[in-house]
Amino acid sequence: MFEVLTFEPRTLSWWFDERDNIELNPPYQRQGHLWSEQDKRFLLDSILNGYDLPKVYVADFTFGNSSLNSSGKQYAVIDGKQRLLTIFEFFDGHLTLDPGFVWDRNQDLKLGGLSYKDLLQNHPKVASKFANFPLSVMRVITDDEAKINEMFVRLNKGKPLTGAELRNAMGGIVPDLIRQISGHMFMLLSIKFSTKRRQADNVSAKLLLIEFRGRLVETKKVSLDRFVEEGLNSQAQTEDFVRAKDRAVANLDKLFKVFLPLDPLLRSQGPITVYYWLVRDLESPELTKLRVFLTEFEAAKKHNRLEAKRDGGNVDAELADYDFLDRSTNDQASLEKRYEILRRRFNEWLSTV
Repeated sequence: MFEVLTFEPRTLSWWFDERDNIELNPPYQRQGHLWSEQDKRFLLDSILNGYDLPKVYVADFTFGNSSLNSSGKQYAVIDGKQRLLTIFEFFDGHLTLDPGFVWDRNQDLKLGGLSYKDLLQNHPKVASKFANFPLSVMRVITDDEAKINEMFVRLNKGKPLTGAELRNAMGGIVPDLIRQISGHMFMLLSIKFSTKRRQADNVSAKLLLIEFRGRLVETKKVSLDRFVEEGLNSQAQTEDFVRAKDRAVANLDKLFKVFLPLDPLLRSQGPITVYYWLVRDLESPELTKLRVFLTEFEAAKKHNRLEAKRDGGNVDAELADYDFLDRSTNDQASLEKRYEILRRRFNEWLSTV
């Protein structure tokens, strides 16, 4: 079953009243709050000045019971989440009009910087214009998750989605396993880089891939995409994918013991695959010393870069090679060589402490 129908006309205030019945974070969605203040205020300007908005697409579960409706809510957003969040923010008083906002119907009114509550109190006609704006919504009626995922990808095909966001919307077992890995405490608390565009999913996909292969392999976007497709087309290997996820989670337990919350050593995705592969081989006594070694190793690389810029500097060729390899962080050869250097240097360092 798959139908796309026009939702009967409803106002913004109706959708705001129904917000508790709307699942804004189904698995295929982007992570929230990606719009800038400027983006949000531009949407408010468009609404109040009567411009047409792109359609919002929602999965409609009011037609009957569906296994897809895990939240028990009547609707789930397929496309239009940022628009709905912005509208709800304005109603809730967490967002104001742009300071330079001009209402075309009466340009003499000074409305810039006002909230929805301000409009209700001082400019009720303007508030009514916002509340009664008709939102164009399409209902998607299906009990086939693949159809919803496919619609999300199709609707966003021309938008700058990240590879992780597109993989997240694909079917099969792998996207769900990636999300499970991304829910690990290491991903939630230890990493310091932004996760607003599913960057943690990108790292998780790499770790799942190398665990599934049992060795360091290329982790570029094309390889990760093919891995997700492999999970979609290889039903007989489901247990192998799950076992790889379990091994990844067990090794992330180790990583979580090594690093600090929002650890400066994890300010980028690049080194995590190598750190992970190193930790995979270590036991508790070594794990307790690893972060000290990594801190000294990073300091040594920084010092070596300064030496390389100085005439007659004492340059460590291996550390220079490591920096060069860091430029191709997802290449198999780069991963293997960096791991080899890191592992050997850690063993040498252990023998001195």
